Amino acid sequence: MMFRLGDAVISDGTIDPWGSNDAIDYAKLLADFGIEPLSTVRASLGGSSRLARRGVWFGHRDLGLILNAAKNGQDFAVMSGIKPSSPFHLGTKTTTEAMSYFQSISKKCRVHYCIADIEAYCDNGLKFSQSGVYAVDNVADALALGLEPDRTYVYRQSQEIRVANLSAIFSRGVTASMMRAIYGERQFGLYMSALVQAGDILLPELRKFGGPKPVLVPVGADQDPHIRLARDLAFKFREQFGFVPPSAVFHKIVRGLDGSPKMSKRSSATTLTFSDDDGQIRTKLMSAVTGGRATTDEQRKMGGEPDKCVIYEYYRDHFLESDTHLREVREECLTGKRLCGECKLELVNLVLDYAREHRRKKAANWDKATQLVEAASKPDHDSSEIF
Repeated sequence: MMFRLGDAVISDGTIDPWGSNDAIDYAKLLADFGIEPLSTVRASLGGSSRLARRGVWFGHRDLGLILNAAKNGQDFAVMSGIKPSSPFHLGTKTTTEAMSYFQSISKKCRVHYCIADIEAYCDNGLKFSQSGVYAVDNVADALALGLEPDRTYVYRQSQEIRVANLSAIFSRGVTASMMRAIYGERQFGLYMSALVQAGDILLPELRKFGGPKPVLVPVGADQDPHIRLARDLAFKFREQFGFVPPSAVFHKIVRGLDGSPKMSKRSSATTLTFSDDDGQIRTKLMSAVTGGRATTDEQRKMGGEPDKCVIYEYYRDHFLESDTHLREVREECLTGKRLCGECKLELVNLVLDYAREHRRKKAANWDKATQLVEAASKPDHDSSEIF
């Protein structure tokens, strides 16, 4: 079952991993930046992942390396994280589901989960002491979404000295013009945070963590600049560390409730978060942009446009597990049998059921999340492997 990726444009040849991009043309992204379409590895993934099956994952870099490691019982890592500046929303849900999926297909997979407090400071001005407030909340969400704590290393960027030291080493492999070519003109603190993120991505490849070994980074399409930088640095410092260039799997950007190209933490009114209560969920979804026609009569006569509809996107990418039911939703929309109001109400009920179960799981994992964040807040100064 395949779905369209949508229409879009990359504005100026660069992608902004810190802000709100124009809508991204995924076909152009594949062509211009050398990302491989997911179709090249789809057979190896099978139909077990909703993200792959429905085109939420649209491209990759060297994902075959990870799938071969899983097939052959070899060690590999999945690396991701969260900027601890706000509650989980649907974009962070997609990334966490990917981590959980790859952890589930192999007992040899270990997740490295970064609490990106340095990036939160550089991008949002959030003090390290403030980051801890969201860190426990975010980790509890991740555990509720299926992340296995016994095979997950949680750390804070500001406390993992190996990440800081790797970023210092990597600074010798870049120039200002190179950073501008990847990221555009930025305040220098964001260039520094990008080098820190390269340290995050390559951290699992140190001997301390059983490396060198393949590392997969699941990200939204807007995060590809970080992947390209890390891969380039892996090549430049391969002789010193034995790095394997990191792999990536890319998911589509989640649109805002108002139809904007990217659901943003900076706009609570257009973002569906995991801290929203039942009333907020209902109000936000009932106000969301649809692909419906101007009148009921037009809808009945012409049918709706599900590929333009935020509500259908949320059904497809997040909350409706049954492929059969999803096909029915789409067909009923296209033929005019389904009206937007009733479609929204059905989704509201799905999301409310999901949110209530998620809250239950999150509460059950709160103490474990607290323990993980407390452990992550204790610095580890062993950097003998690096210097």
